[in-house]
Amino acid sequence: MFNKFTLAQYRFTLMAREKIGLPAYKGSTFRGGFGYAFKRVVCANREAECPDCLLKEKCVYAYVFETPPPKDTEIMRKYPAAPHPFIIEPPLDAKKEFKEGEELTFGLVLIGRAIDYLPYFIFTFEELGRIGLGKGKGKYLLKEVKDEQGKVIYSGQEKCLRECFSIINPADFDPPSSSSLTLNFVTPTRIKYQERLTKDLQFHILIRALLRRIFLLSYFHCDKNWKPDFSNLITASEEIKIEKRDLMWYDWERYSSRQDRRMKLGGFVGEVTYLGNLKDFLPFLLLGSYIHVGKGATFGLGKYRIARSEEL
Repeated sequence: MFNKFTLAQYRFTLMAREKIGLPAYKGSTFRGGFGYAFKRVVCANREAECPDCLLKEKCVYAYVFETPPPKDTEIMRKYPAAPHPFIIEPPLDAKKEFKEGEELTFGLVLIGRAIDYLPYFIFTFEELGRIGLGKGKGKYLLKEVKDEQGKVIYSGQEKCLRECFSIINPADFDPPSSSSLTLNFVTPTRIKYQERLTKDLQFHILIRALLRRIFLLSYFHCDKNWKPDFSNLITASEEIKIEKRDLMWYDWERYSSRQDRRMKLGGFVGEVTYLGNLKDFLPFLLLGSYIHVGKGATFGLGKYRIARSEEL
């Protein structure tokens, strides 16, 4: 079911050229700065909005950052955008000021066809360093980019991209069977169930959100019209029980330049332990630890780690 689903994970290291001021949660700042610089780099018609642009079907910016469903789509026809094929994973510390010479590192996940556009991401983050990031538009240098195995694939000094880097194929996952599993949500997670944000993370609610995200990313970005047996999976997920739960609500705000207003975007963080026959769900949960779950994934929300599993 994952035979065409591919993703790649990278670590970008930046070095401040002058003081950089950032909020405690940095995801929306990184994504907003990236979007602004990306449009400057690749957009051929900056006067038009993407929905009105004649080039939108072939434009790299529109595909990556706006992601309109194609004309021949069989799903989400009435939606303005499909899930984006990238995730920016910001630094998780609450440090707000980086002085000249200090480094900061963030992650980038690319999904399916977006992997081919890695050079655009690297060039854009270099351009963002020249424009400036965060409060006061502090400038930085892109020092290096590593793949998920820790190999340097781009050096800011050499300006050379090594195209031999690690690609992750979920079809190769071989997770051990487990009767107990703890998920640690390390960034605010926003999951809706019955049209409302929830903190009561029953296992079936998590699986519904995760299956939908995997399905849509597969359909729009991996050339795979995967149709899992949702009904049986969801029925089985309702048998999984919560063994322990320690979740709390975390409120934070971001400024939307498009809407010219500040937006409150709370989500839950913390741990939840599930108990039951988890075997059929482990591949989905492992993939979810790479691609995140819930709303706001592109700027790092919904990131979780599989903290512990007990072998059967």
